[in-house]
Amino acid sequence: MSSPEQVQVRIPTVLDDESRQVGRIYAEALYKAAEKTGQQEEALGELDALVHGVFKEDPGLELFFSSPAVGKHRKEAALQKAFSGRATEVFTRFLLVLNHHERLGLLRAIATAYKTLHEQRTHKFHAVVRSAIPLTDEERGRLYHDLREISGREPILEEAIDPSLLGGLVVRVGDWVYDTSMRTRLEMLRNQLIERSSHDIQGGRDRFGN
Repeated sequence: MSSPEQVQVRIPTVLDDESRQVGRIYAEALYKAAEKTGQQEEALGELDALVHGVFKEDPGLELFFSSPAVGKHRKEAALQKAFSGRATEVFTRFLLVLNHHERLGLLRAIATAYKTLHEQRTHKFHAVVRSAIPLTDEERGRLYHDLREISGREPILEEAIDPSLLGGLVVRVGDWVYDTSMRTRLEMLRNQLIERSSHDIQGGRDRFGN
């Protein structure tokens, strides 16, 4: 039998097709349970806080919950201690069910799927906006209006500052990207100049060859 040190722990990622599919199933189950008590938003917040807050600050805890070398009883005791009375009953029960089925390693995939499901049900969507400097209220309002007109849904803007963009902004909604950054424009101009120079050189070579 392998010792705990010899067991390789693999935390499924949200990019894993199998993890994504199973995560969606569990996310739907959590959503239905939360819906009965009107706690869909609370469940979303608790999932986000656990995956992007607690696990980020303490990666060892994520390894603990994902490790097949740690028994379900130890994990259950840790879950009860950490969440009972501190989280909603729906969320605590959900974590215990995941542990019972040895699916705690799917929490990241579940969180991603739950967020998508919640946005669909509430007709909202997240748009990640990167800009070189903070958006003004006017720019933010105009962007909000444009995204809502295009999608027919309510955008939730997540803003981030990225000085490397130099100017303009980059908006990402899922796999769709709208890039008006100065950096991208300069790169496009640079590529055009290189292509034009290459064409001119080739043309000169042909003339000299004649």
